[in-house]
Amino acid sequence: MAAGAASALAFLSQESRTRAGVIGGLRVPAPVTMDSFFFGCELSGHTRSFTFKVEEEDDAEHVLALTMLCLTEGAKDECNVVEVVARNHDHQEIAVPVANLKLSCQPMLSLDDFQLQPPVTFRLKSGSGPVRITGRHQIVTISNDLSEEESEEEGSEEEEAELCPILPAKKQGGRP
Repeated sequence: MAAGAASALAFLSQESRTRAGVIGGLRVPAPVTMDSFFFGCELSGHTRSFTFKVEEEDDAEHVLALTMLCLTEGAKDECNVVEVVARNHDHQEIAVPVANLKLSCQPMLSLDDFQLQPPVTFRLKSGSGPVRITGRHQIVTISNDLSEEESEEEGSEEEEAELCPILPAKKQGGRP
């Protein structure tokens, strides 16, 4: 990786891949698949912005959960302001500064899974960096397709689910 160049890293976390079907004895109506990938980019004097976006025709729900911003090797003792450009609830583009890092007093900042929906642009508004941004790209896919096996299981569960009528309790004789 070239120094000062923005880069995106994505590694599939095998533990994060889950497929819901039955949870606690209850059947979930649609199978859900969740994938989680590591995310990282670097902003510097050479690369002042980086945009994270996903394919428009993708039906999955994408979330970028930021975990940390930190100054990396070669950073000067100056204010490095990082700004996030994203869309608000009215789908209007807004720019918000999320970090002001300085080597001598605050070289890193934990964002505790600060969640954003793509597209998201990170900008180095002031300073020369380099500033490393890390997090997770989470993809949630809900499948409406049921396989034959799942349909058969559903049919047998419906048969088991038929309830017996509730009868009134019998009175016991001989109790005062």
